Amino acid sequence: MKFKVYAVPCPDYDQVVEKLDDLLSLMGGIEPFLTPGKPTALKANLLSAAAPEKAVTTHPSLAAAVGLRAAEAGGNPFVIDSPTGAYSHSRSTFERLYRETGMAEAAARSGLDLNFSTEYQPVSFPEGKMIQHFELMTPLLEAGAVINLPKFKTHSLMIMTGAVKNCFGAIPGRIKPGYHAKLPDRAHFARMLLDLAACLKPGLTIMDAVVGMEGDGPGNGDPRQVGLLLGAENPLALDVVVGAMMGLAGEDNPLLVEAEKQGRGPTRLEQIELVGIDRERLRIPDFKLPSTHSPMAGLQQTGWWRRLISPLFKSGLTLKPRVIEGDCVACGDCVRICPEGVIEIEQADHPYAWIDTDGCIRCYCCHETCPEDAVKLQKSLLYRLVMG
Repeated sequence: MKFKVYAVPCPDYDQVVEKLDDLLSLMGGIEPFLTPGKPTALKANLLSAAAPEKAVTTHPSLAAAVGLRAAEAGGNPFVIDSPTGAYSHSRSTFERLYRETGMAEAAARSGLDLNFSTEYQPVSFPEGKMIQHFELMTPLLEAGAVINLPKFKTHSLMIMTGAVKNCFGAIPGRIKPGYHAKLPDRAHFARMLLDLAACLKPGLTIMDAVVGMEGDGPGNGDPRQVGLLLGAENPLALDVVVGAMMGLAGEDNPLLVEAEKQGRGPTRLEQIELVGIDRERLRIPDFKLPSTHSPMAGLQQTGWWRRLISPLFKSGLTLKPRVIEGDCVACGDCVRICPEGVIEIEQADHPYAWIDTDGCIRCYCCHETCPEDAVKLQKSLLYRLVMG
């Protein structure tokens, strides 16, 4: 069976409405993905209260355009996400998030609704291959349809973040660090994400790949012009294509490695039918993957490496998060998000965050959350010698 992934050129956000119509036309319109008369959740990527030009979040113009077409089809759309676990799950958090990301302005112009409900509830998911219970935001569960609106970005822990990883935002703010604490390595975290995406079941994914992020994403990488809107019914199929665009080999992609083991498809580009873009033109020249990626990334996913090598050489064969004291403003976001509680604020003349790297599980939540980009990922001498 071939899974379809669609692409249309979109060089800038001024053309989003026109190009979205082109994409939806290729996919048979938005109507098949909605339940008329019921709410449609637009699950954006709103990692943090960052300005749109930083390429951290789904661009508001895309959310507004999708909302416009969903409303015309009777879908009653609303934007929803829960940001990083450094933020409280509260109305004031949502107000700031929507304001800083441009979503509030876009909603005011387009008539799009924004979610302010902080309700969430336990969800039983017996089909889960690893996780059979989640805590998810109630408005997502009550929606007649979920449209997934991820951002094209790298990710320090998972190497890339895309359609499947975007589902993690369905879990309320400060519950997220608990998943990192219980699932400290990439393989287990990937299995959880696959279960979560299967539980949430977004019927349509439209990715903002107009301006993506390369380098040490998802919060402090560098904006990178990509110039595309991407669409798919199967979120994993879209992630296969995104990985190929970034130059990330399937065996180095934790999500695809675990999906392959579990028999969840597709996991390979040969299983994808590309519509609107040639396979030969997928690869983005000189795209920068995160510094946590290495030529031995695939080897690190093997069971024997995790059982034998990682426990012995964890400190030397992983990147350590390190706070640049002069850049730190002691906001405390890293303290609040750390799943192991190994970060504290040093009360010096210039207060700054300090990380106990001996207790650090290398989830890199502090790095992705820091609003000042004051947490850097440091390679040891052993890492540079062994991992390249």
